[in-house]
Amino acid sequence: MAKKKEPPMLPIDSLYNEISTLIEKSKQKAISQAKSAVTLLFWQVGTRINKEILHQKRADYGKQIVSTLSVKLSEKYGRNFELRNLRRMLQFAEQFPDKKIVSTLSTQLSWSHFIELLPLQTSDAKLFYAQEAVNQGFGIRELRKHIEQKNYERTQIANTKLTKNSKIPLNTFKDPYILDFFDLKTAYLEKDVEDAILRDLESFILELGKGFTFVERQKRMIIDGEDFHLDLLFYHRKLKRLVAIELKLGKFKADYQGQMKLYLKWLNRYERQSDENEPIGLILCAGDSREQIELLEMDKDGIMVAEYWTDLPPKKELEEKVHALLIEARERIESRKLLSDT
Repeated sequence: MAKKKEPPMLPIDSLYNEISTLIEKSKQKAISQAKSAVTLLFWQVGTRINKEILHQKRADYGKQIVSTLSVKLSEKYGRNFELRNLRRMLQFAEQFPDKKIVSTLSTQLSWSHFIELLPLQTSDAKLFYAQEAVNQGFGIRELRKHIEQKNYERTQIANTKLTKNSKIPLNTFKDPYILDFFDLKTAYLEKDVEDAILRDLESFILELGKGFTFVERQKRMIIDGEDFHLDLLFYHRKLKRLVAIELKLGKFKADYQGQMKLYLKWLNRYERQSDENEPIGLILCAGDSREQIELLEMDKDGIMVAEYWTDLPPKKELEEKVHALLIEARERIESRKLLSDT
């Protein structure tokens, strides 16, 4: 009877590396599950205390019970249940009432992420930043930076420019874009902005948002025997479409629309793949011409116009400027509705 052939022995280093990988993956999974369990526990604690306070309908009772519970719990279970953190649990349960949403987010976000979200004023803003943190794998520092730079508000300003038959999906662009990493001098040319983007392409893509991939600079197009050059060409993986970007130094001018429309038509005919959606365009201007942009309704042709700022204003000034832009944008939407109703 023929002897059964033994499987070849794995070299000890290879076997060690394989087992190490299994252990590390298991440890990471265990840590992630533990963090998720802690977050859910804090939500459950907050929910239960909120119910008790609501049942009693007495503000003084609420303060008393939270304070007393904090002393007892922290004595037995440690600093996580000190008064400040216990109050955060109450806020957390109140601001995120849907357990399914909390369960889903807690698998990707830590308790520290949720602490950063609690001061935000609206549920939409909280969920926007939570989803952004999940999608882009933000740590606490990155999440804090995006909140400070008003990513949600700037995305909403861009969304207000989209009309009923827009070819641009919601949350694709922002307005304005903050390009403070350029380190440009007071006087600069369009080429300087383009060069600065390519020098720090990673920062520019982070500001654009998740899904953007750089394709080409100065994309050459030959139309009627004449050369045309698109400043920057990107591809958006999630949207499955090319994104053309043009950089302008001054305020928006109406003839920029025709130029971008031509580029998009050419890209659609000669560069778009069979499984891709129609290309869209972003015209970045140093200044805005809001009435012209509103009247032209360029989003129906897949074109967005946005400002870019090469200097990041101080925090309070940034908040005021973005808030004013958002109010103005919302007022334009209301005016548009009133006109359509008459």
